[in-house]
Amino acid sequence: MPTKTELLAPAGSLAMMRTAFAFGANAVYAGQPRYSLRVRNNEFSTLDALKEGIDEAHAQQKAFYVVSNISPHNAKLKTYLDDMAPVVALKPDALIMADPGLIDMIRDRFPDVPVHLSVQANTVNWASVRFWGKMGIKRVILSRELSLDEVAEIRQQCPEMELEVFVHGALCIAYSGRCLLSGYFNHRDPNQGTCTNSCRWDYKLKPDNEAEATPGMTGSNFPPMVVEEAKRPGELMPIEEDEHGTYILNSRDLRAIEHVQRLIEIGVDSLKIEGRTKSPYYVARTCQAYRRAIDDAQAGRGFNPLLIGELEGLANRGYTDGFYQRHHDSDTQNYLRGYSESGRSQYVGNAEWDSERNALRVIVKNRFAVGDWLEVIHPAGNRILQVKALEGRKLEPVDVASGDGHIVWLKDAEWSADCDGAFLARLHDVPNEEMIAASISATAATQPRI
Repeated sequence: MPTKTELLAPAGSLAMMRTAFAFGANAVYAGQPRYSLRVRNNEFSTLDALKEGIDEAHAQQKAFYVVSNISPHNAKLKTYLDDMAPVVALKPDALIMADPGLIDMIRDRFPDVPVHLSVQANTVNWASVRFWGKMGIKRVILSRELSLDEVAEIRQQCPEMELEVFVHGALCIAYSGRCLLSGYFNHRDPNQGTCTNSCRWDYKLKPDNEAEATPGMTGSNFPPMVVEEAKRPGELMPIEEDEHGTYILNSRDLRAIEHVQRLIEIGVDSLKIEGRTKSPYYVARTCQAYRRAIDDAQAGRGFNPLLIGELEGLANRGYTDGFYQRHHDSDTQNYLRGYSESGRSQYVGNAEWDSERNALRVIVKNRFAVGDWLEVIHPAGNRILQVKALEGRKLEPVDVASGDGHIVWLKDAEWSADCDGAFLARLHDVPNEEMIAASISATAATQPRI
């Protein structure tokens, strides 16, 4: 078992990186747009930004990994090593790579740079892990398509290799990102970093009235199908469907927090959160929840199912634990459903202490009102507080913070300077005394650690 399991968070910007570290991440990963699979919403397009991130991480004894996991065409090979030389000079803790040719080039030119094998390489067995170890790879990021038992077997067969797995974030409809859907529809290739998440668009499936039905595998007649995307009315694209369904529609999002203890027991070195194009709030919420799950597991405490509910407030397309566990027992099904429903919340704003007004300034992201209960999400711990009064820009009382773009102030004594830098989330349901007491207890418990 690793003495310290790494919590690895996404960083599409310096703000995300700083938030991740504040909420318990041990490491972040970021990449240059030209050579990673995140061209959009990527602040690390310059060497100055990369240097600032790497330097800040190292000053906090944290790790910063640079993603270079593109599957390049010939043109990018000509510039790759020259472009990477100044990046390597910044001393990132590792390069995350997928293409064997690029890996070979890096190993020849920069033999001392640690290389982690990207999930894009789709490593699904211990023989492949062993092969990559012989090639000088330090860590293998295993494919998302593995079960817990398969991960355990790989660890047993390859005890010397560092292993990393994903525990949270978007899932692809193809093997870990090797999807052609976006490239097919709008010529933006996911394997070149420009995925438009076409699998998540709003599709309607309908029969192709111009084609005749054909016998299905079960004896029923399945007519040929076409798919229509909501923003492209009239553009009917043919697609096949059988008795199992159709295969281009989007997957649920991965949430495997209930498996953290088992993954640590197996000996996985790093637990990874997906989402470099997401918000700092997303990073805060996921890092805080998974940090607690890791700390509980390593301290011998059982899994706290309330953590499931804390993740429910994030924008998601429904959650799944992916391929980790094929069949859930009744107890697992009960707490997965019950706690996710009871813990739902919505991100409503960022809190900043206003010393001139002696009040908490809220930059509003979503609507909330007087009487609502908010969770204060802070690196020092969370609290549940009620909104009893709001003020507007001219000190006038207001009943509602209308939404994105508005600013309001919280004046009650309990909304103190201790809330500075917090994210605020509105609870969907009125909390009971047990929930409020638990939030206060959790805050006290986390203060010494952060």
